[in-house]
Amino acid sequence: MEKKVLIELKKKLEEERSFLEKALDKFADKDKKIPYDYDTRFPGDGGRSSSDDENAEEVETYDKLLAVEYALETRLKETGEALEKIKKGDNSYGRCEVCGKAISIARLKANSAAKTCTHCAGIEKPS
Repeated sequence: MEKKVLIELKKKLEEERSFLEKALDKFADKDKKIPYDYDTRFPGDGGRSSSDDENAEEVETYDKLLAVEYALETRLKETGEALEKIKKGDNSYGRCEVCGKAISIARLKANSAAKTCTHCAGIEKPS
């Protein structure tokens, strides 16, 4: 992979990591012990709501935030792992984890954290 392209993809990954961390910080606390892990804060006043409706609404909000947290954490982990591969400098970034072939630049530009080529991901158009 050309150095210019690698630098471009690294910058894109760093920007995405920053965006994901900021999004998670809005409603979750970073777990100091587990990389890429956050813990969603329970909304509201800690269960001192005056009505069952308010409590139910807080639980529903919390439940929705857990799903968002999981999706953001998953992407953050993928992004972090891609950046770690780049940092290693062993040419593992941009290589399919299944077949070992190079992942196309077009795929990496669309998804900089891609771990598999389009063939192994099952998204390649049949010929």
